[in-house]
Amino acid sequence: MTAPRTSPREVALLRLVAQRVAGPPFPDAAAAVRALGAVQGQDLPGALTSVALRTAGRSRAGVEAALDAGDVVRSWPMRSTLHLTAAEDLPWMLALLGPRVLAGAAKRRAVVGLTEADLERAREAATGALTGGRRLGRKALLAALAEAGCDVTGQRGYHTLWYLAQTGTLVLGPPEGGDQAFVLLDEWIRAPRRLEGEEALAELTLRFFTGHGPATVADLVRWAGTTVRDARTGLAPVRDRLTAIDVEGTEMLMAADTADRLADHRAEAEALHLLPGFDEFVLGYADRTCAVPPEFADRIVPGGNGVFRATVVAGGQVVGTWRWTGKGARRAVAAEPFTAFPDGVADRLPELAAALP
Repeated sequence: MTAPRTSPREVALLRLVAQRVAGPPFPDAAAAVRALGAVQGQDLPGALTSVALRTAGRSRAGVEAALDAGDVVRSWPMRSTLHLTAAEDLPWMLALLGPRVLAGAAKRRAVVGLTEADLERAREAATGALTGGRRLGRKALLAALAEAGCDVTGQRGYHTLWYLAQTGTLVLGPPEGGDQAFVLLDEWIRAPRRLEGEEALAELTLRFFTGHGPATVADLVRWAGTTVRDARTGLAPVRDRLTAIDVEGTEMLMAADTADRLADHRAEAEALHLLPGFDEFVLGYADRTCAVPPEFADRIVPGGNGVFRATVVAGGQVVGTWRWTGKGARRAVAAEPFTAFPDGVADRLPELAAALP
């Protein structure tokens, strides 16, 4: 059966309803991150807003409550990058995707001046400091490690905490003074799912295409940091649960009901949206050109510095960036169009920004 042909602009609109930026929202924060598989979490305030935008309550407090309850956690499950995940999913994601990341970590350890013995000493110290349900913010945990004789100066501290999280000892959970506290993963995650090998690859693949589709295998490889072979292995058992479309000769896959959801909520998908930096609508793909004009890609991440700006989306297309200026009564939204905003967009930006979670 020939896959129906779809335009790149239509792909962007389909992604908005797949990710629930438009259309029926997810019931809560845990459901949102579970359905998407993982949500970019480098910038915690932005990540809280990204998830809240996709939930029925549109409440940042609701996302923070999910973190405090242990339903959602933050760690480095893929690509050595911070993400929010459903708590029960983190252990199997670390087991599936962590080995490739850890294989490349030895060189980094040498650069920062850490040995495996140093890290195991830190693991013992961190376990001692946190056992029994204790929680410590980053500075307090590093101080505890230093007191136990671990060298956490310079980049050693960050790498140590990253390594202990990547290898399943630590996880960022409850809110702590504008950030999150570290806790022991085995204590904090009460009911981890047990998935291994091909079953885990299939689950990861299904989550990605249903939560992010339409997308390609290359998008999955970029998003998860897996190999093409593993991506295809994961796709084989779930392919019959997905729908294929042809986008200028490239096959893309999505959940079977995504097109129907767009048909029911097209006006909302085509409406004006303000998204925070690092949002999955922009970062969740290897190829972003259906939503981000290639000639303006550097306007979203100036100089390729890895810091993605908040975006203005209209008609499914990213048409500019935005940011807050000032504080308190002087707080205002400042926006920069790529060329010129469509009629009426600039006038609505303050209202939409003020309504963001």
